[in-house]
Amino acid sequence: MTMTVQTIPQGDVLHVAAGGPFSLSEAKRTFLDALHVVEELCLSKVLFDGRQVTGNPAIIERFYYGEFVADEVKKLLERGWPGDAPQFAYILREPILDPLRLGETVAVNRGVNIRAFDNREEAVVWLGWRSREGDA
Repeated sequence: MTMTVQTIPQGDVLHVAAGGPFSLSEAKRTFLDALHVVEELCLSKVLFDGRQVTGNPAIIERFYYGEFVADEVKKLLERGWPGDAPQFAYILREPILDPLRLGETVAVNRGVNIRAFDNREEAVVWLGWRSREGDA
């Protein structure tokens, strides 16, 4: 079974809602799909809601996902992305959300502006998203 993904641009933010069983290949595909929309629409922020994703990724999968995200953001910048790299906020639940934030740390250490949260409100504030009433 594959992960389901819905992307909705709202202002300068791409809202991504994902669900289904976690697999590293599906997580990578989902990120590439979102990054494609970001690039196409020149969006500066991504709010990734993965609270409906299930499973328990292995430590090495968390590492590889963070590394993959960093590599793909670097490629985006190398293609001539205007301005700063996009900002990514992930909303997740344990065990998909790693209490130690290994994937986040790997990506941040490689220059990605990314952070994982366990609630939507904190993620929206961190993004600095001033959405229409009811969007956030």
